[in-house]
Order: sequence, then C-alpha cells, then structure tokens
Amino acid sequence: MEHFIHIFIHYLKEVLPALAVGFFISGLVHELIPEDAVLKHLGSGGIRPIFIATVIGTILPVCCWGSLPIAVSFYKKGARLGPVLAFLVATPATSISALFVSYSVLGPAFTVYIFFAVIIMGVLMGLIGNGIKHAPRHSSGPAKCPHCEIDPAHIHTHRKKRPSGKVISALKYAYIELPKEIGAELIVGLVLAAFVATFVPIGRLVKMYLGGWFGYVFAVLFGILMYICSTATVPLVDSLIRQGMNNGAGMTLLLIGPVTSYGTMLVLRKEYGLKVLSIFLGVMVLASLLLGAGFQLLKGV
Repeated sequence: MEHFIHIFIHYLKEVLPALAVGFFISGLVHELIPEDAVLKHLGSGGIRPIFIATVIGTILPVCCWGSLPIAVSFYKKGARLGPVLAFLVATPATSISALFVSYSVLGPAFTVYIFFAVIIMGVLMGLIGNGIKHAPRHSSGPAKCPHCEIDPAHIHTHRKKRPSGKVISALKYAYIELPKEIGAELIVGLVLAAFVATFVPIGRLVKMYLGGWFGYVFAVLFGILMYICSTATVPLVDSLIRQGMNNGAGMTLLLIGPVTSYGTMLVLRKEYGLKVLSIFLGVMVLASLLLGAGFQLLKGV
C-alpha cells in the first residue's frame, strides 16, 4: 500500500503542472475565442479543420492530461468530433520537448518518423471521427435572450466585459467548472495507472519476450495500461530497445503510450460515449501497429 501511495503521488506531481496549463488554456479558449471562430476553423467538414487541429496539437506543449480540458472546450464551442479526436491524438503523442529528447536519445530517424507518424495518426483519426454518427452531448447554439422570445422586435445590447472580468471568468471556468466536469475521471485514471504500476510484474515480462512479434503485443498492452507522457516514453523505449525490443515495437510504444491514458479513455467515454471510445482505441491500436511495422521495414532497408 505504501508503494502504491508513493507511485500515485509521483503521478500526481507529474500530471498536475500539465493539468494546470491545460485548464488555463481551456479557460482562455472559453473566454477569448468566439464560437464563430471555432465553428469556422474546426466546425466544418473536410480535412482542413482536422489538419489544423492536428498541427495545433503537435505544437502545444501539453500532455494527454492537459489536452483533455482543451478538447472539451473546443467541443463545447462547436468543433466537430473529427478535429477534437485529431487534437486528442496529436497533442499528447508528441511535443517540442519530446522531439528534442528523441533526437538526442534515439537519433534523427526516430524523431523524423515520429513527427510525421503523429500527423498521419491525427488526420486519420479525425477523418474517421467525422464519419461517426454521433449526437452531440452539448448544444452549440447561442443562448436566447428571454425578452427576444417574448417580443421579437426587442432591441438590446450586451455589455462587454472588462479585462479583469474576462480574467475572472476564464479562471472560474478553468479551475472550477471544468474540474467539476472531468475531475473525477482524471483522479480515477491516476488511481488505475498507479495500481497497474504497483501490482503488475511488468519488469519480468520485459526481460523475457521483446525480440519478435510479441514485442508489438507488449507495446500495445503496455502503452494502454500504463500512463506514459511523450517525453518520458523516449528513455523508456531506448532502454527496452537496448534490452532486445525491436525498433518497430519501440515505435509502436512511442505512438500509442502517450495517447491512451486512463484519463483520456474515461473522459472520452463520458463526453462522447462508448462507441466513440471503442473506435478511438481501435484506430490507435491499428495505426500504431502499422506505423511501427513500417518503421521496422525502413530500418531494415
């Protein structure tokens, strides 16, 4: 139990800064970005909004935990499901810091491949997401003035908030409203991750079976079961490859590990339903396996 508490506190310390940044950015999105701008760039069909969301995700220095409140904010503002799912793939899968660490530890081949593989995964997930028949949980329609409903000819004006009012509103949304919405799922996710890290004999499995095809199976299962951020995954994969894991399985772990945290899965289930969560996981598993195998083929050429 003491070991479990120690690991839970370790995870908590690791994700709290990212959550704080993610909640803050989501507050800014909620308060400063008008709904028509979100609808214009992320609310339409086609590949353009998906590509925009993917590129934004690769640039933001936010992990999977920090990306969740931002994605929920985009969704509530009117973004379609495809761009939201693309954002949830690209944001945690890589970052500038992760790419620098990857270049230093794994080399340029891994780094370049990771960057383009994440773009491919994000766009693929977005295109599939837009094709899912999904009833939005949140209405994106503007609130109506009660006086206008009584008298359509009623003329009114909306007072603009002062800068201090906008700051207060953004902070209230970021650190009060959003934690109420998804905070429980995030805590449960951390508890599950700590439980797996404490009680599953991962180390013994790593030493025994990583050289062949089972390395891919291990990468998928380990990536889904364990919480690993994109930067922390790099030295882990480097050590596994040095112990005998093949390069393709290492790439698979790099791609799927940061994207499929318990928090992500629980929030996806709550906000978008079991169908969306199942498709999300299926696409991530298949894409990471194919891209990992593709990297292994390239390394063998």
